[in-house]
Amino acid sequence: MEERSMNDEHRERGSEAERGKEFRGVEARPRNWLVPVILLSLRDWNSYGYELMERAAKFGFEAMNPGTLYRTLRQMEKDGIVKSTWETSKGGPARRMYSITDAGRAYLDFWAKSLEQYQQMMDTFFRMYTGRPMRDREDEEKRGGREER
Repeated sequence: MEERSMNDEHRERGSEAERGKEFRGVEARPRNWLVPVILLSLRDWNSYGYELMERAAKFGFEAMNPGTLYRTLRQMEKDGIVKSTWETSKGGPARRMYSITDAGRAYLDFWAKSLEQYQQMMDTFFRMYTGRPMRDREDEEKRGGREER
């Protein structure tokens, strides 16, 4: 039976700064987050690529490569969740205008429900992390699923 002291364990893992470097690559958003962000942006009005990039920045895509956005839009169009048309105006070049399809709305609804469950798990995580008391389902339902602040 081998016991190690906290000092031995700390030396093996290194300093706080070194450990922090290991975790810099941790994603703070769900995988494929760009797709629901685009769908949400298109839900209320049609848009073109540059405008979608500006809206995506509000969701953590500040430094996104335009190629990433356009590849994603092309794949979304192949999947049938968005469609596009060429819009021509007298004052400038033609540009592709994107809109959400019925399948895209259904996909967005699926994401919203999944994110709601994810949010509940994150709320539980942070309640435990910060030492706040856990709430039971009955309390949540009485409040309409909303957390008091």
